[in-house]
Amino acid sequence: MTGARAARLPATPFQQPGPRHYLDVRDLDRGTLRAILDAALAMKRAQRGRAYPLHPGRPLAGRTLGLMMERPSTRTRVSFEVAMRQLGGDVIVLSPRDTQLGRGESIPDTARVLSRFLDVLVLRTDDPRKLHEMVAHSSVPVVNGLTAASHPVQILADILTFEEHRGPIGGQVIAWCGAGNNVAASWIEAAMRFGFTLRLATPPDLAPAREVLDWAAAQPASGGGSVSLTHDAAEAVAGARCVVTDAWVSMSDDPGEDWAGALQPYRVDAALMARAAPDALFMHCLPAHRGEEVTAEVMDGRWSVVFDEAENRLHAQKSLLLWTLGGAGWRALADTDADAARQGAAP
Repeated sequence: MTGARAARLPATPFQQPGPRHYLDVRDLDRGTLRAILDAALAMKRAQRGRAYPLHPGRPLAGRTLGLMMERPSTRTRVSFEVAMRQLGGDVIVLSPRDTQLGRGESIPDTARVLSRFLDVLVLRTDDPRKLHEMVAHSSVPVVNGLTAASHPVQILADILTFEEHRGPIGGQVIAWCGAGNNVAASWIEAAMRFGFTLRLATPPDLAPAREVLDWAAAQPASGGGSVSLTHDAAEAVAGARCVVTDAWVSMSDDPGEDWAGALQPYRVDAALMARAAPDALFMHCLPAHRGEEVTAEVMDGRWSVVFDEAENRLHAQKSLLLWTLGGAGWRALADTDADAARQGAAP
């Protein structure tokens, strides 16, 4: 499974001067990540479900988001499009067929050109090297919409969902069952940034990339996070407040590789959930394959918050877009929603 072993470039510690890129969870410190999630929750509450879906201040009016989608997408594309429009901005979606990248134009030249037109770019691609090359030549913020190595926008929504249902995630136990793929890698980084325990149960041949495990092991213990790896799903899930899985075959995997036999012991079913905490949640980034990585009983049962999780992609990404483009006062822009809600204002 290539998604479990994708190469990645070393990250810089926290955000550097210049455009506010979001490439991996580890690139931001805990305080910045917490501020993004807090602002996301404030905007979601002010939105009152979908009764008042637009941000009354339209803080990103006149700004344009480019979505470069080299891989298929439902949640990433729709949530970023809706998020930018609710914030008052505009969106252009680019597939490989829509640009000269498909005809041999280089990524550096493409990045320089798009920087003249766009205010922020989201790139969803199989190859992390493309993402880092785009960043190296872009003068506007670049957001990782998914690579074979990580999926950091998904994890913002996941943390937001857990905390809505169970309170602060710091100090909690989260269990991952399945291949150590890109989503698992971002969960590993989140554990060390937010200070929770992550237990990963994976087949021996589908463990997370050694680089991300080594990074986690090198983080200071004072942060409160920890990551452990086992090949026993029951051991990982025991007492966990949340159980997470993903599809057995990632988009970047070789379709000729059949990992179903190796992953069968990691299927999340009711018996496995019974080993978790009594109030445990079940999460899945979707799309899910009922009967493979998760049974219908779990996917549609009392444990599942997968559709809250999907919705929270929208709210987390609204906050992320404000962080990338809002400058030093981005939190004040986010708080406009909360102020309007307190005053009973509608858009």
